[in-house]
Amino acid sequence: MSDISDLETRITTALERINAGLDNLADRPVADTGAIDQLTRQLEDERTANAQLNERLSTLKAQVTDKVATVEVEVARLQEQLARSEASADTLRQANQDLRNSNDALREAAKSGVVQAALINDGMTAELAALNATQQADRAELDAVLTELNAMTEQQTATASEEDTHA
Repeated sequence: MSDISDLETRITTALERINAGLDNLADRPVADTGAIDQLTRQLEDERTANAQLNERLSTLKAQVTDKVATVEVEVARLQEQLARSEASADTLRQANQDLRNSNDALREAAKSGVVQAALINDGMTAELAALNATQQADRAELDAVLTELNAMTEQQTATASEEDTHA
């Protein structure tokens, strides 16, 4: 019998612990499903906002890439234009130097009283070359101005088209 009373005591003790645990659970606040729903909605809102920001970032990166490409094309065009202008200036400098040399030779010949037809021909050839070089330099400068005007016109037309699209 002592085993039975021992078992009965153990069962009673176990039941008391179970009751105490249930009482503790009853005293705890029940999870607020409204708060959980609100937090879930906020989490979804943040995920949506994050997705929108990522999309905007991708769009901005694409725009920056397009603008960089446009700037690179413009830089290449300007470098080419500069190279042409430098070549024209070099040609003009050389022609002017040849003209100075020819004029110096003609002055020396005039001082000595001897006129040489070859010097006169060289002088005239140098002067014609200088005039041609000047004309080419002027043409290169005009081409640069026209190129800039065309670029500005195209940009203005593109801006006007975008405004018409947005209106």
